[in-house]
Amino acid sequence: MFTRSIAFASAVLTVAAVAGCSREPETVACVATASVTMPRDRAAIGSPLKMTYQFDVAQAIPSDYVVFVHVLDDQGDSLWGDDHQPPQPTSTWKPGQKVEYSRTVFVQNYPYIGPAHVRIGLYQPSSSQRLPLCNAELARQEYEVLKFQLLPQSENIFLIYKDGWHAAEVAPDNATVEWQWTKKSATISFKNPKKDSTFYLEYDARIDQFSPAQQVTIRSGDRVIGTFTADSKTTKLVSFPVPAAMLGDADMAEITLDVDKTFAPGGSDTRELGIRVFHAFVEPS
Repeated sequence: MFTRSIAFASAVLTVAAVAGCSREPETVACVATASVTMPRDRAAIGSPLKMTYQFDVAQAIPSDYVVFVHVLDDQGDSLWGDDHQPPQPTSTWKPGQKVEYSRTVFVQNYPYIGPAHVRIGLYQPSSSQRLPLCNAELARQEYEVLKFQLLPQSENIFLIYKDGWHAAEVAPDNATVEWQWTKKSATISFKNPKKDSTFYLEYDARIDQFSPAQQVTIRSGDRVIGTFTADSKTTKLVSFPVPAAMLGDADMAEITLDVDKTFAPGGSDTRELGIRVFHAFVEPS
């Protein structure tokens, strides 16, 4: 009888243990519904791409998470990414709130034309933990929110870096990152779109060399398109509207960047350097 009792108790414990192991892991409620929109459903290689992010918050998030952004080709291979901290930290998001902001990046020069897929999610860099969103999940708490068409670079207005530019340089650890330093005055020439346009410039500056910071004036002939203070040591994007009248009636137009101060790197490098330009772009309306 005693032996039977032990056997029966052992069987009960085994069943209980198996039942415990077979329970579904506790799920975490989704924290927000995400969406991404663009002004157009297509973008050319090398063009500025504005994406507007929106999160309809469902649950409070106790700490700060990064928004990861993966842009993939039709085969699922990575084209580029734009992981970033949202302007409003996730720890301050409230249930029922709509968080919206925009970011503009340049489409990187990859040898691919066709459909592009945007997938996003929330993750914490210190632990690599991801949070569930309320969208349809693809895998590993990653969610597709947008699809657009990538067009060839020939769709853009071709810019000629005419006078006042140093030779192009490439980052030693990333061949997709390229820049050119300006001299005190640097001119870009292009076919005149004869339309109202927007001029985009992505740059950085050696702010350690100047106090106060450099002032940059953007001109078309003797007409001032805009001015800005070169006060960023990391890449920064500025843009200015360019009325068609400022570009004139000629078949070719020019935009000039004038820097009020330059510097020489020192040693054997005696170049006159203004600001470092990563991208310039003219976009007709």
